[in-house]
Amino acid sequence: MSNENRNRLKYLESTIEIDVRFSETDAMGVIWHGNYLKYFEDAREFFGLQHGMVYLDLYHSGYFTPIVKSEINHKNSVKYGEKIKVVAQLEKKQSAKIIFHYEVYNLATNTLAATGTTIQVFLAVETRTLELLKPDFILEWEGKQEWLNA
Repeated sequence: MSNENRNRLKYLESTIEIDVRFSETDAMGVIWHGNYLKYFEDAREFFGLQHGMVYLDLYHSGYFTPIVKSEINHKNSVKYGEKIKVVAQLEKKQSAKIIFHYEVYNLATNTLAATGTTIQVFLAVETRTLELLKPDFILEWEGKQEWLNA
């Protein structure tokens, strides 16, 4: 999906800043490509804290939310010691999926370092079956979100 089309979608957003640690870099001193998924995870967790969709609440409501698809587009390098900003945008969807779009910015150079997307589904904790409809607690959460009702 192009950025132009995505910007037309309604979304709820959260932003987190992260210091790049030595252990997150490769031999060239830049963020190892696989660590971007960890940054996406940090952004989703922070999103949940900000907007009332905490992982343990999902679990206690009877659901796992595994990632079934992830994409990362690498644009520019980020070096050890620099700071990044990760913007996580939750896409409005009618289906029983959680879709986040990400933008990772290098704050030292003010450049876009990466973009990405993750798609999660709902699995019942007890049966490990895929839910085809949004769980009631998600519908209740969405009902409280002004961005979804606009």
